[in-house]
Amino acid sequence: METGIGFRTALWHIPACWLRGAVELSILYVVGTPIGNLEDVSFRCVRVLREVSLIAAEDTRITRRLLSRYEISTPLTSYHEHNRLSKLPAILEALDTGDVALVTDAGMPGISDPGAELVARAAEAGHAVESVPGPSAVTAAVSVSGLSGDGFVFVGFLPREKARRLDALRQVAAERRLVVLYEAPHRIAACLRDVLETLGDRRIAVCREITKLHEETFRGRVSEAIEHFAQPRGEFTIVIEGAGELETPTAPEGVSAHEVALRLRGEGASSKDAVRAIVSEANVSRRDAYRVWLDSAP
Repeated sequence: METGIGFRTALWHIPACWLRGAVELSILYVVGTPIGNLEDVSFRCVRVLREVSLIAAEDTRITRRLLSRYEISTPLTSYHEHNRLSKLPAILEALDTGDVALVTDAGMPGISDPGAELVARAAEAGHAVESVPGPSAVTAAVSVSGLSGDGFVFVGFLPREKARRLDALRQVAAERRLVVLYEAPHRIAACLRDVLETLGDRRIAVCREITKLHEETFRGRVSEAIEHFAQPRGEFTIVIEGAGELETPTAPEGVSAHEVALRLRGEGASSKDAVRAIVSEANVSRRDAYRVWLDSAP
């Protein structure tokens, strides 16, 4: 014989304000998606994207490719840099009735991509926020860079304006850990030149189109990377060695690096061979040698 009321019946006698704090609210899942190869998706990622009631995607066209590959029919809504604030109310309202997944074009949301505001507002509203970790261009690039260091500093995308870009690079010039940054193809040449100017001719790994069809990893010096990526395509992740005892020799009196550069241009030397020869013959740093070589161009 029952002596009390059941749990479901008891819920009707609890004030609504108490019930909201006692019953678990919906979950915002911050979901990592493949950065190129769709086979890098996790089992948990697929399950979560199938089970949530809504997916907030940076670019719905790109996310649809992933959903189509794994036969996921969950509704999509756009959430990107230009509408992130105006879309917040609607996504928070969706969280009141079901779980929501946040994804970007590739990798983890909130890492040089939209997501911080939504995460903060969802948490403030009492919703649980859970990470569904996935591929990351940052760790992928560091792992294949061949550069060692005690950790790394992630800079993200540098500013578009040259003055601000140089200032951002100067702020990490003395950093002894690896420095990792992102760059777009139309700015990679200017970025590498600014790295050479502010950080010197350090060792560098430039990863292009990670996990995609035309994946490439260049390892060498900054000056060599500038020459290698003369006609760049794709998205780039750059890993730069930390500050150390970089080359800073001073040219002796009577030796002109500019004269050496002019002679080498007359001989038809390549940029790579010319920089090496200027360093050796004029006793200057690789950074100064590369500047002289560029200045000597007709």
